[in-house]
Amino acid sequence: MRVHYGLESLNQIRNAVVTTGLFDGVHIGHKTIINKINQIAQSINGQSVLITFYPHPRKVLYPETEGKDLMFISSQTEKIELLRKAGLDHLIIIKFTIEFSRTSSEQFIRDILINKIGLKYIVIGFNHHFGHNRKGNFEYLYRLSQELDFKIEVIPEQDVQHETVNSTTIRKAIKEGHIQRANSYLGYEYIILGGLGKGTHLFEDINFPTLTVQIEEAGKLIPTNGIYAVAVQWGGEQYRGMAIIWRTPNEERPFVEIHILNFDNIFPNDDAAIYFHKQIQFGITITNIDELRRELQNGKMLVDELVF
Repeated sequence: MRVHYGLESLNQIRNAVVTTGLFDGVHIGHKTIINKINQIAQSINGQSVLITFYPHPRKVLYPETEGKDLMFISSQTEKIELLRKAGLDHLIIIKFTIEFSRTSSEQFIRDILINKIGLKYIVIGFNHHFGHNRKGNFEYLYRLSQELDFKIEVIPEQDVQHETVNSTTIRKAIKEGHIQRANSYLGYEYIILGGLGKGTHLFEDINFPTLTVQIEEAGKLIPTNGIYAVAVQWGGEQYRGMAIIWRTPNEERPFVEIHILNFDNIFPNDDAAIYFHKQIQFGITITNIDELRRELQNGKMLVDELVF
């Protein structure tokens, strides 16, 4: 997959099959769209193209209201890797600005999709809107497709366990610690990528040494406080462990600490991927050492019993 930051140096793409959107989390609904553009591209000897935007439009347009506390399933790095695994040919990341937000739907289609990228086919999800004031929709696209000679296809709503699969639903599940539910929507285990730093003395003092995960982006969504069964991918190997997530009253950002089971040679400053398998315990006691030790011992026992 080729990653393009902006449009300035981009040459037209052969028989471009395009979709657009934020694709936070790259969940199973997103993958339905990606699979479709890949299939169409293959059938017309073309290339699949996904156009996304960074930062999130709400962060730019409504920084003090809707965008202020908006959190994301995937960091930018995580999203790129998930899209790479989905088999895309091209990922175009457009910097979203106030100026860009004024681009009309017709400008976006004519100037960017047609003239710059070489659009031949566009695939959109149901209820998809784009352009200034979100005026672009299926009906609008269909009218332009007749004039500008491109094709359009709409992907219907995807459901999992009778709940609509969308990023909002998944964010809620992650925030509340319902990891297995979130994983079923995502189609993979929720992941946090980050460097590993020295853990808190508190855990080391009770014989549960940890490493702190250094979160890449401030907007990365972190589950609620508790203990989670995780797989830690590091140095080409994978290890079983438990993630301990806790927050102090004075800290806005949570601490994510990893205790690796039966392995002591992972050092700070190494990068790792943390895959969340299951929530083991909601909440964690930090103020009572004896209770904390019991919680961690019980958590370790439960993680040891799991098959993952």
